[in-house]
Amino acid sequence: MSKPYTADNLCQLVYQDRIWRIKELSDLRALVERADKLSQRVLLRALVGLCYAHWEGYVKRVAKLYLEHVSLRKYKYNVLNRQFLRNHFLPRLDALSHAKVGLEEKCELIDKILDGCENEFRRVNEDLVYTENLKSSVILEICKVCGFDSSYYLAQAEFIDIFLLKRRNSIAHGEDTLVAVEDMPKLIDDTMSLMRVFGDSVENAAIQKTYLMT
Repeated sequence: MSKPYTADNLCQLVYQDRIWRIKELSDLRALVERADKLSQRVLLRALVGLCYAHWEGYVKRVAKLYLEHVSLRKYKYNVLNRQFLRNHFLPRLDALSHAKVGLEEKCELIDKILDGCENEFRRVNEDLVYTENLKSSVILEICKVCGFDSSYYLAQAEFIDIFLLKRRNSIAHGEDTLVAVEDMPKLIDDTMSLMRVFGDSVENAAIQKTYLMT
């Protein structure tokens, strides 16, 4: 698998990862439309799971590709958007908050933060792109980590949390959740829009180099 060395490489990888997901959703839509009533009920429940799976899988894959693209530039933190330096220390801060540490360790961490600007961003901490149960609050955090505008996802919070994730969880836990055929266009179209907007954010950031300090 090729790496996102250039903005063009990244955009191609982002497109390729989205297009097969969209095709699967479109193919399943066609099956639902041709199916009888009994089969439709089963296929619509399967559709909810597939929509969520592609939403989570796409965000995870594409966010990591973007962060890898930036890391391959080998910029120092002092020329990158400040969020990248924050990202570097977030896991350490999280660990520190859950442990009893002395003053010496706290001072050591502060010194590393102060001196960190001269280091190069070379490695992506994949823990920062945690997509399990990708609800609206989680995508907002991932946007923060990547430095993307998150207003679209805030406006789509009800769809993400209720229409998509809550239904998916209910079906995954074996509940007899009914999905109406009238819900199918919104379910598919809005899921595709979520993916497209995230992909556009990645491509625009790479092309415009918004990861650099302004």
